[in-house]
Amino acid sequence: MRETLIVIGLALLAVALRSSRVNLARKIGALVFLLATFFFFYYISGNIFAGIAGASLWFFLPWIELLTHVRRLRMPIDNRLCHREPPNPSFFPNAIEAAAGMEEAGFEHVSDCGWQWSGMQQHFRLFWHPEERAIASVCLCEQDEVAFAFISVTSIDLAGKTWRTTNFPFAPTLRCPPDLRWNHVPCEKSCFHQILSDHRTFLGRNKLGTEDLSMPDPESAEQKIETEMKNQIEHNLRSGIIRLTGDGHFQYSRRGLLFLWYQFVKDMIRLC
Repeated sequence: MRETLIVIGLALLAVALRSSRVNLARKIGALVFLLATFFFFYYISGNIFAGIAGASLWFFLPWIELLTHVRRLRMPIDNRLCHREPPNPSFFPNAIEAAAGMEEAGFEHVSDCGWQWSGMQQHFRLFWHPEERAIASVCLCEQDEVAFAFISVTSIDLAGKTWRTTNFPFAPTLRCPPDLRWNHVPCEKSCFHQILSDHRTFLGRNKLGTEDLSMPDPESAEQKIETEMKNQIEHNLRSGIIRLTGDGHFQYSRRGLLFLWYQFVKDMIRLC
């Protein structure tokens, strides 16, 4: 009975910590869940290694999604953006505030566009700032009635390398090419002025000033997104992360599924 109460007590403590609004408390709650799982399997088997194996099962849960859904996904090689009307603000979290912040910082609206990507609808609102030499975007992603938004600020140096600061909440699902440098900031940081400040700091750390950046062309902002995606697909084909299906689409290879699992585990640790 004592062992049962210990497991139940740890589970209740984990639920309580996970309900907290404090990020550190939620992370501790995730660790307590692992501890409760460890003791559950340990008390059943009497073997410490069985307890460790039982706790580690949490990290293999993504394979259910990988083997039942992701493995069958077919994604287009040549995906085109099309002009779209801005979606309903009620389905666009923080979009109005982000766009207002961009305009307050001197960014000018360029266009609204979007595409469908592996069952997900993506809508972009694009802005640009000639003095900052940057393109800013707020992107809405909708899939299965779940929606989230993220902000990105992108600059390109004179050598053609792309520098991007974003609060995108997940790890990338494709490997980034070497000419693309990401600066991830916490997804809780949704104020555009803070993200722009982080982008300036990011450029400064890499010894890039305004004079080292190329002037963006607002007319080709959409084409830049399409070209970047094509380059990323080609890079992942060369890396063996994805493979062609022969019908104008690609899918994840076995190596790609392992890559995605690693990305999922990183998100589990980072976002827990």
